[in-house]
Amino acid sequence: MRAEQILSRWMGPSKMAHAQPLLLLVLGVLALGLAFVLDDSQWAFGLWAIAAGILSAAILVGGVMIGRRGRMRARLRAGLRIMEHDPAPCFCTDDTGAIVAINAAAARRFGEPLGQPMSRAIIGLLPNAAALVFRTETVLSIQPVTHETVLTTRGPVRVTAHRLADGVFWRIDDHGGAAPHSGDGIALPMMVVSQSDTILSMNPAMREVLGRRPTAMADIFGDGPVIGGRRTMLRGAHGEMDVVPVIVPSRDGRREVYVVPGLADPPAATVAARAFESLPVALLHIGSDGCLLASNRYAQSLLGIVDLATGPLSQFVEGLGRPVNDWVMDTLAERVPDRSEVVRARRREEEVFLQITLSRITDASGPSLLAVLHDATELKTLEQQFVQSQKMQAIGELAGGIAHDFNNLLTAIAGHCDLLLLRHDQGDPDYGDLVQINQNANRAAALVGQLLAFSRKQTLEPEILDLRDTMGELTHLLNRLVGEKITLTLSHDPGLLPIRADRRQLDQVIMNLVVNARDAMPDGGEVRVETRVVRLTEPLYRDRAEVPAGRYVTIRVCDQGHGIAPDKCHRIFEPFYTTKRQGEGTGLGLSMAYGIIKQTGGYIFVDSVLGVGSTFTIYCPAFDLPAQDAVVPFATNAITGLRPRLSAPADDHAIGVVLLVEDEAPVRAFAARALRLRGYTVIEAGCAEEALEKLDDAALVIDLFLTDVVMPGLDGPTWVRRALVDRPGVKVIFVSGYAEDQLDDVAVSVPNAVFLPKPFSLADLTETVQRQLH
Repeated sequence: MRAEQILSRWMGPSKMAHAQPLLLLVLGVLALGLAFVLDDSQWAFGLWAIAAGILSAAILVGGVMIGRRGRMRARLRAGLRIMEHDPAPCFCTDDTGAIVAINAAAARRFGEPLGQPMSRAIIGLLPNAAALVFRTETVLSIQPVTHETVLTTRGPVRVTAHRLADGVFWRIDDHGGAAPHSGDGIALPMMVVSQSDTILSMNPAMREVLGRRPTAMADIFGDGPVIGGRRTMLRGAHGEMDVVPVIVPSRDGRREVYVVPGLADPPAATVAARAFESLPVALLHIGSDGCLLASNRYAQSLLGIVDLATGPLSQFVEGLGRPVNDWVMDTLAERVPDRSEVVRARRREEEVFLQITLSRITDASGPSLLAVLHDATELKTLEQQFVQSQKMQAIGELAGGIAHDFNNLLTAIAGHCDLLLLRHDQGDPDYGDLVQINQNANRAAALVGQLLAFSRKQTLEPEILDLRDTMGELTHLLNRLVGEKITLTLSHDPGLLPIRADRRQLDQVIMNLVVNARDAMPDGGEVRVETRVVRLTEPLYRDRAEVPAGRYVTIRVCDQGHGIAPDKCHRIFEPFYTTKRQGEGTGLGLSMAYGIIKQTGGYIFVDSVLGVGSTFTIYCPAFDLPAQDAVVPFATNAITGLRPRLSAPADDHAIGVVLLVEDEAPVRAFAARALRLRGYTVIEAGCAEEALEKLDDAALVIDLFLTDVVMPGLDGPTWVRRALVDRPGVKVIFVSGYAEDQLDDVAVSVPNAVFLPKPFSLADLTETVQRQLH
């Protein structure tokens, strides 16, 4: 059908198109008639004005619609003329899905399918055409263009569809899959197999070679695994054949398996040579000296080389773990079995990993190698992420264990130091030494706290914060982090409003951003941290996020580093993604920062210019109430990782019986002495079993269980639950050097229980006991 015929069919008179200006014209005429009838009336002038307005609107709407349809007609005419000369079959369907136009290529290939549904026209080409058409039309309801490649026995077929005003434009391109099987190409045996090695279909060449229609790969190649590029024996109609299978995977899990004959005779060599360029897979031919003899276009694209590139394989790939040339020569000499190896392409700018399978082949000139290449970048990336996650998990477990042991030691050191300080005043010559011991124990506790923060996913403990105070306290640590080459500058808005956030987590985010800024400036520079109050009068849309209108406190961390490439900016918040070199970053810092800010109710964005620097901007909702200085009981200090020191109770002679259960003797000795000094009666036990034996005495009255959580034998929660069966009113304090969030379930499951993390001071211990008992 010619372009003008199609235009007349699609762009002909439209009742709906003419209805609107015609209706306005009728209304205008009626208004004019009423104006003439009521000529002397007070309504006449108004009717004249209304009629004039309606008639003007009719003329304007008609002109706009005529112009729009003219422009649509011109665009459609140009598109249809292009379609007429397109060598690929093209179709146009209307809004009902019926074919209204085809080009000459479609007529030659599919006949005259006008009026038929698109799925019926192409069902002979694609096995599940109805499902494909349905998927395509569904996608077109969301986006203007879509395409899909379908594997068939004739090769891959690409279907492209464009959404039009009143229909769809279709283009069927099977040129890429037709070449290997056309009259001018080679009739290579080929079959399509499923993930379970079931044969779904095969071409005539494969049926001729086999002389039968097998249902499974094992019927053709035996029970062993079939590996692409590795020589194997095929059970043909006239006996076994020496072949090299070439496997082309698809995204849906199916595979195309091509069979290239062995190179023992010249006819087979001729067929293989023609297959070398025709197969849709990357192939290399390596000579007996280990040098590259030939490469097809797919291999050239993967390796980043030109058509006539030659030389040892080691010039093109690396990272095998052994000399690449040794691997090649050992395979040629059959000293090693055929197996796949993963290497890195040396000549690609981006990091590309390749899986290479070498197979030894022989022709008149002697042995050589056929190499089959597959892009293994995604697989290698997943492997690296898995290794990284395993490493992080191992480090986290190690950090938790180290923190537990160190906290026991620090509890004993700091506790006994507190006991000594009770017996020495400031005039004592040993007082300064004791203070130094205490301060250094606190510094060690801060390091352990940072180790715990690294190894656990902590729950948020939001509080009202004034960033001028919190960041002022953080400055000392930030200056230590950036080093001497970097200048750290802080700038605050004089009218800064408070925010509601977890102080410890927010400090972690800021430290991470400052460390990243430092790493981006190896030669030194300035890192600026700025806080501002921003009022958004309308929502802010950027980076696929919407920031609602309102008042925000922004935190900006700016550096003068090398910047981030535009194509990488949108990925930097993804887990395991990093722009740093191998081993310099985990790829988790920014994803953790993103998660913390989102959980706080805020937003984080990045702006970067290569060679100029990067700026990370955090939006936190402003809080109307003033910042509070109150400290949540038992909360960990965000800067030092220490719990705040609580003042000793005023009552120096408390009353109560405490059962102290602790397997670490130094910690038990300190805690017992500290509680006895405050007037408590303390019964000691070195393990849970000993504690339960003491509780067998019904005459023994206990007011409080003070127990470690992790101990040999029964753990703390287990023995406490048993004891509470007979003594339900006893209060409980759990102490542990592990992370508090790991023990949340313990506190929930045991009534009247609180948690006291190690290391704790004398004042912390006595204050917690007094609160539980009184």
